[in-house]
Amino acid sequence: MSDPTEAVTASPGATVGPDRAVVWWLALDGLGPSDWPRLRALLSEEERARADRFHFDRDRLVYTAAHALCRGLLSAASGGAPRDWLFSVGAHGKPEVLLPAGAPRLRVNISHTRGFAAAALMVEHDIGIDVEWLDRHPHVDGLAERMFAEQERKQLAVIPEARRTEAFLRFWTLKEAYVKAIGKGLSQPLDAFFFELDRPGIHFADPTADDPAGWHFDQLRPGPEHVLALAIRHPAPARLAVETGPAPLPYLVSLAADFTASDEEEPGRMSRR
Repeated sequence: MSDPTEAVTASPGATVGPDRAVVWWLALDGLGPSDWPRLRALLSEEERARADRFHFDRDRLVYTAAHALCRGLLSAASGGAPRDWLFSVGAHGKPEVLLPAGAPRLRVNISHTRGFAAAALMVEHDIGIDVEWLDRHPHVDGLAERMFAEQERKQLAVIPEARRTEAFLRFWTLKEAYVKAIGKGLSQPLDAFFFELDRPGIHFADPTADDPAGWHFDQLRPGPEHVLALAIRHPAPARLAVETGPAPLPYLVSLAADFTASDEEEPGRMSRR
């Protein structure tokens, strides 16, 4: 078996390990009709059935993209077949990759929003990712009052109204990435910790709740319409290297080559079985 402390090289040129993380994303407007049946072919039977239950095409397609991206990234890191990955689900819904004893513990997390999907992968350490569509129009003040820490509400209050929604979504993605990394879901109060937009790092209302020094955060704009945040728990964040970028689409669609043609729908259509 592989040493779980060793780095794992992904076939498209990415490397993941205990000190190296990879983030891939897919912008749906960059996908053509012939890409969709191939991405769908990477999903498990259960995921394909769930995709078919979505009422709106946009929801079905972004779900398909996110789960194909997850499975493709895992396969890039290990060489396994995309459909073969199995997952357990924690008490609060966080999926974990099921692996043989002694294999590197691959930690993966996914997120999707209108027109965009992303996946993050590394070895051993907690990782969380969140993406949001910037053209959303949430009730910023009301949501912040109910869910944000006082320090975040004060920062929002002095931001010009024209930029307040984007600032809100920057806070939101950072907070969601942290919650997803720790795997507590809705049981984690969002006002128990806070961020400052002009400097990296997390702060806790209760200093004993968690150690800010044990966390690494990234935030970026992967395109003009989306914001992305990444959270990684790590004993020495200064050692971390994070590779981010668009997923290698030719590699992802090539993974479907081993599946039979019967799995592929007519180009541009998704099955509604």
